[in-house]
Amino acid sequence: MSDHAEHVPPAAFLDLLHAQRVWDTELPAFDPESAPSAPLPLFRVWFAGAVAAGQTEPHAMSLATVDAEGLPDVRTLLLHGADERGFHFATHATSAKGHQLAAHPHAALGFYWPAQGRQVRVRGPVLRCTTAESHADLHARSTGALAAALTGAQSEVVGSVAELHRTADAAWERATAEPDTEAPTWTRYVVEPAEVEFFQGDARRRHIRLRYRRAGDRGGAGTEGAGWTRELLWP
Repeated sequence: MSDHAEHVPPAAFLDLLHAQRVWDTELPAFDPESAPSAPLPLFRVWFAGAVAAGQTEPHAMSLATVDAEGLPDVRTLLLHGADERGFHFATHATSAKGHQLAAHPHAALGFYWPAQGRQVRVRGPVLRCTTAESHADLHARSTGALAAALTGAQSEVVGSVAELHRTADAAWERATAEPDTEAPTWTRYVVEPAEVEFFQGDARRRHIRLRYRRAGDRGGAGTEGAGWTRELLWP
């Protein structure tokens, strides 16, 4: 059925909501004592595990920022890289999140991989990458990604679906004909982690939460012995 074909009464909605179950599969074990001394190696292992488990879009993540009034804002986008600098993503500097990051360059990321009952949370300052890195980021992706970057002014009001379609079709044609074309406001960002938390779900609710916190000088997200403190949290 289409999204607007039927009305779902409140009681029926609650029945649907309460009927949902989580982790109807065997979950992997996680021994925090065996975890590495820095978060990046563990993130890479967990990401590979999510891919192997068939997790849909494991590179999708939530990005939380704050607006000019200090109110939280969140959206889902894709991870573009995870290295010693931090966790990378990209957007238009002129978008809502771009403006928010310019005013308050801190953010939080959230990954959820239900196929394994796992979450990863990241918090830290956000840095803009170079123009060259932003250009390379855009052109390493698909024609559709370039077309999307060339479509309209992200986060601004559009007059109609018809206008959206006309502009998107024109952008697709341009991206196909001119694959090296620039999108001047396209910007790659990196969240430099101050905290990274790994959550392993458990069917009996004995969830394991392992948090890494920076302690002392910054040594990179993945540098061993770079001043990371590890601690277990109550679920």
